[in-house]
Order: sequence, then C-alpha cells, then structure tokens
Amino acid sequence: MRIVGGNFGGRRFSPPANIPARPTTEMAREGLFNILSNFIDFEELTTLELFGGTGSVTYELASRGARDLTLVERDPTSIDFIKKTAKMLGIDDRLNVVRGDAFKFMKQSTRQYDLIFADPPYALTNMDDLPLLVFEQEMLVPDGIFVLEHTTSKDYQQHPNFTRTKNYGTTIFTFFTQPSE
Repeated sequence: MRIVGGNFGGRRFSPPANIPARPTTEMAREGLFNILSNFIDFEELTTLELFGGTGSVTYELASRGARDLTLVERDPTSIDFIKKTAKMLGIDDRLNVVRGDAFKFMKQSTRQYDLIFADPPYALTNMDDLPLLVFEQEMLVPDGIFVLEHTTSKDYQQHPNFTRTKNYGTTIFTFFTQPSE
C-alpha cells in the first residue's frame, strides 16, 4: 500500500497479513481526497478516523497537514502496526491512537472534529447508527464533514445531514455535513 498524496505521497507501508481489516483502496482514497480538497484546507484540521484498520486515511490526512489526529481501533495487531507506521512517518506526536470500540468512543466523546471518517466492516449490522451518533453527540464543528465508507447496499440520501455520495466501484463514500450555526 502507498500514501497517494501530500508530503508523504508515494511512501509505502506494508500491513501484516494478519490484520483483520479491508483497507480503503488507493484509487478510492485518491478520489476521496480529491473531493475533500475542494471543501477543506487540511492544515490544522482536527480529525477522527473510526475503525482505523491500517490507518491509511489518517496517514493521508497527516500527509496533507492535519495536525490533530485521533484514530479508534480495537484490534491490538492493527494498533501496533499503526503506531509503528506513525513513528516511521514522524507523526506519532500528533496522533492519538485509542484502543476500543468505536461506538463506545462516540457515545463518550466530548470533542468536536473538523473531519470524521468511518470505514466500518461492511457487514456491520448497526452501521446506520454511525451517522445518527455523529450528529446526536454533536461530534462535528459547524461546517464539519463526516464521511462514511460502505457498499451499495446502504443508502443515506434521506438523512437530514446528507450532502453527497461518490461511488468507486464497490466502495461508496457518503458525505454528511454539520450545518453552520
């Protein structure tokens, strides 16, 4: 795998085979960040990646200048890999890795973020709770963006904070926005 853009663009990282994750493809990540770059300035962003897996989206955010990075993952092998990669990239001082359940983290969180990205297991039965929790818990700053990665079996266009959907083969990104006050 490689980081597709920013200061670390082209850098490669190799997750161990035993990580129980389905990483977002390079093509999909590149498309996602092309879209995001039209809406936000990555410098100084406060970000949250839920279901961190390999950490690939967080590395892309750091590569583009995000300074305050939080990643939630429950698998210890994944966490070890993420911490090792963060140290290799020199971003370990601005990355807060939380080991735990993403839903519990969301229910207890008191912080607000500029950008939240969630890439849950596609078979997750309570995936629909993710956008509900983001907005019920007021996890986004005004004009903040929440991106949910999922398959074509899900449709969030009726959600009141829905902004747009972008399809990259079997990978779908749905964007939600917190209205400005």
